[in-house]
Amino acid sequence: MSDRITPNELVFERRLDAPLERVWQFIVDPDLRARWFMAGPGDLRPGGTLGLTMDHDRLSDGEVPTPERYRAYVGHAWSERILAFEPPHRIVFTWEDGAAGEVEIRLTAEGAATRLVLTHTGLRGPDDTINFGGGWHAHLAVLERRVAGKGVADFWALHAAAEKAMAETLEKPKA
Repeated sequence: MSDRITPNELVFERRLDAPLERVWQFIVDPDLRARWFMAGPGDLRPGGTLGLTMDHDRLSDGEVPTPERYRAYVGHAWSERILAFEPPHRIVFTWEDGAAGEVEIRLTAEGAATRLVLTHTGLRGPDDTINFGGGWHAHLAVLERRVAGKGVADFWALHAAAEKAMAETLEKPKA
Protein backbone atom coordinates (compact mmCIF):
# COMPACT_ATOMS: atom_id res chain seq x y z
CA MET A 1 0.00 0.00 0.00
CA SER A 2 1.23 3.45 -0.75
CA ASP A 3 0.87 6.77 1.03
CA ARG A 4 1.07 10.21 -0.55
CA ILE A 5 2.14 13.04 1.74
CA THR A 6 2.24 16.73 0.76
CA PRO A 7 1.85 19.96 2.76
CA ASN A 8 -1.76 20.20 1.50
CA GLU A 9 -2.95 16.61 1.13
CA LEU A 10 -2.62 13.21 2.76
CA VAL A 11 -3.58 9.96 1.06
CA PHE A 12 -3.30 6.73 3.03
CA GLU A 13 -4.10 3.40 1.43
CA ARG A 14 -4.46 0.21 3.47
CA ARG A 15 -5.51 -3.38 2.80
CA LEU A 16 -7.49 -4.56 5.80
CA ASP A 17 -7.95 -8.24 6.61
CA ALA A 18 -11.72 -8.03 7.06
CA PRO A 19 -14.79 -7.95 4.82
CA LEU A 20 -16.04 -4.59 3.61
CA GLU A 21 -19.20 -4.65 5.78
CA ARG A 22 -17.12 -5.22 8.94
CA VAL A 23 -14.78 -2.35 8.09
CA TRP A 24 -17.76 -0.09 7.31
CA GLN A 25 -19.20 -0.83 10.75
CA PHE A 26 -15.90 0.30 12.31
CA ILE A 27 -16.31 3.59 10.41
CA VAL A 28 -19.97 4.34 11.25
CA ASP A 29 -20.79 2.55 14.52
CA PRO A 30 -19.81 4.87 17.40
CA ASP A 31 -18.85 2.02 19.74
CA LEU A 32 -16.58 0.40 17.15
CA ARG A 33 -15.21 3.76 15.95
CA ALA A 34 -14.23 4.50 19.56
CA ARG A 35 -11.89 1.48 19.49
CA TRP A 36 -9.69 2.94 16.70
CA PHE A 37 -10.50 6.65 16.36
CA MET A 38 -13.21 8.69 18.11
CA ALA A 39 -16.86 8.05 18.87
CA GLY A 40 -19.78 10.37 19.16
CA PRO A 41 -23.43 10.60 18.17
CA GLY A 42 -24.17 11.38 14.58
CA ASP A 43 -26.80 11.91 11.94
CA LEU A 44 -25.25 9.77 9.23
CA ARG A 45 -26.48 11.27 5.96
CA PRO A 46 -25.36 13.98 3.55
CA GLY A 47 -25.80 17.25 5.44
CA GLY A 48 -25.83 15.37 8.76
CA THR A 49 -23.18 15.23 11.43
CA LEU A 50 -20.39 12.94 12.56
CA GLY A 51 -19.90 13.26 16.30
CA LEU A 52 -16.38 12.93 17.68
CA THR A 53 -15.09 12.76 21.25
CA MET A 54 -11.39 12.55 22.00
CA ASP A 55 -10.95 9.62 24.37
CA HIS A 56 -7.68 8.13 23.15
CA ASP A 57 -7.13 6.32 26.46
CA ARG A 58 -9.48 3.68 24.99
CA LEU A 59 -7.22 3.02 22.00
CA SER A 60 -4.53 1.06 23.87
CA ASP A 61 -5.37 -2.26 25.46
CA GLY A 62 -3.44 -1.50 28.64
CA GLU A 63 -3.02 1.56 30.81
CA VAL A 64 -1.11 4.02 28.63
CA PRO A 65 -1.13 7.64 29.81
CA THR A 66 -2.04 10.40 27.38
CA PRO A 67 1.05 12.53 26.65
CA GLU A 68 1.05 15.92 28.33
CA ARG A 69 0.61 17.85 25.08
CA TYR A 70 -2.73 16.08 24.43
CA ARG A 71 -4.19 15.92 27.95
CA ALA A 72 -6.15 19.16 27.58
CA TYR A 73 -8.11 17.59 24.70
CA VAL A 74 -9.28 14.48 26.56
CA GLY A 75 -13.07 14.49 26.59
CA HIS A 76 -13.32 17.26 23.99
CA ALA A 77 -16.45 16.62 21.88
CA TRP A 78 -17.58 18.20 18.62
CA SER A 79 -19.32 17.38 15.34
CA GLU A 80 -18.23 17.58 11.75
CA ARG A 81 -20.53 17.99 8.75
CA ILE A 82 -21.05 14.99 6.49
CA LEU A 83 -20.65 16.03 2.86
CA ALA A 84 -21.20 12.59 1.26
CA PHE A 85 -22.51 9.32 2.68
CA GLU A 86 -22.66 6.25 0.44
CA PRO A 87 -22.93 3.08 2.58
CA PRO A 88 -20.92 0.90 2.68
CA HIS A 89 -18.34 2.50 0.41
CA ARG A 90 -17.75 6.17 1.12
CA ILE A 91 -18.05 8.94 3.68
CA VAL A 92 -16.77 12.49 3.34
CA PHE A 93 -16.75 14.96 6.23
CA THR A 94 -15.25 18.32 7.16
CA TRP A 95 -12.45 18.83 9.65
CA GLU A 96 -12.63 21.86 11.95
CA ASP A 97 -15.82 22.72 10.06
CA GLY A 98 -13.77 22.85 6.87
CA ALA A 99 -11.00 25.13 8.16
CA ALA A 100 -8.65 22.12 8.18
CA GLY A 101 -10.07 20.60 5.02
CA GLU A 102 -12.13 17.53 4.26
CA VAL A 103 -11.66 13.82 4.92
CA GLU A 104 -12.84 11.09 2.57
CA ILE A 105 -12.82 7.42 3.54
CA ARG A 106 -13.43 5.10 0.60
CA LEU A 107 -13.80 1.32 0.91
CA THR A 108 -13.56 -1.30 -1.84
CA ALA A 109 -14.02 -5.05 -1.39
CA GLU A 110 -11.06 -7.21 -2.44
CA GLY A 111 -12.23 -10.75 -1.92
CA ALA A 112 -12.36 -11.34 1.84
CA ALA A 113 -10.33 -8.17 2.45
CA THR A 114 -11.05 -4.45 2.08
CA ARG A 115 -9.02 -1.68 0.49
CA LEU A 116 -9.36 1.55 2.47
CA VAL A 117 -8.25 4.87 1.02
CA LEU A 118 -8.32 7.85 3.38
CA THR A 119 -7.76 11.24 1.74
CA HIS A 120 -7.46 14.44 3.79
CA THR A 121 -7.42 17.51 1.50
CA GLY A 122 -7.27 21.20 2.26
CA LEU A 123 -4.45 21.06 4.81
CA ARG A 124 -2.98 24.43 5.74
CA GLY A 125 0.68 23.48 5.39
CA PRO A 126 3.44 21.37 6.97
CA ASP A 127 2.21 21.68 10.57
CA ASP A 128 -1.20 20.26 9.57
CA THR A 129 0.49 17.55 7.53
CA ILE A 130 2.58 16.41 10.50
CA ASN A 131 -0.29 16.68 12.98
CA PHE A 132 -3.04 15.07 10.90
CA GLY A 133 -0.67 12.73 9.08
CA GLY A 134 0.68 11.36 12.35
CA GLY A 135 -2.83 11.02 13.72
CA TRP A 136 -4.35 9.31 10.69
CA HIS A 137 -1.36 6.99 10.28
CA ALA A 138 -1.60 5.88 13.93
CA HIS A 139 -5.40 5.57 13.90
CA LEU A 140 -5.31 3.48 10.73
CA ALA A 141 -2.70 1.19 12.32
CA VAL A 142 -5.13 0.66 15.20
CA LEU A 143 -8.02 0.06 12.77
CA GLU A 144 -5.94 -2.56 10.91
CA ARG A 145 -5.39 -4.42 14.17
CA ARG A 146 -8.95 -4.07 15.48
CA VAL A 147 -10.73 -5.33 12.34
CA ALA A 148 -8.35 -8.31 12.29
CA GLY A 149 -9.16 -9.09 15.94
CA LYS A 150 -5.69 -8.13 17.19
CA GLY A 151 -4.68 -6.03 20.17
CA VAL A 152 -3.06 -2.62 20.41
CA ALA A 153 -0.42 -2.34 23.11
CA ASP A 154 0.33 1.40 22.96
CA PHE A 155 -1.51 3.85 20.70
CA TRP A 156 0.69 6.75 21.78
CA ALA A 157 3.87 4.92 20.73
CA LEU A 158 2.32 4.39 17.28
CA HIS A 159 1.33 8.06 17.20
CA ALA A 160 4.80 9.35 18.15
CA ALA A 161 6.46 7.16 15.51
CA ALA A 162 3.95 8.29 12.87
CA GLU A 163 4.44 12.00 13.62
CA LYS A 164 8.21 11.54 13.38
CA ALA A 165 7.82 9.74 10.04
CA MET A 166 5.57 12.54 8.70
CA ALA A 167 8.12 15.21 9.68
CA GLU A 168 10.94 13.21 8.04
CA THR A 169 8.89 12.74 4.86
CA LEU A 170 8.34 16.49 4.54
CA GLU A 171 12.06 17.19 5.08
CA LYS A 172 13.15 14.92 2.20
CA PRO A 173 14.18 16.88 -0.89
CA LYS A 174 11.95 16.38 -3.93
CA ALA A 175 13.64 14.43 -6.73
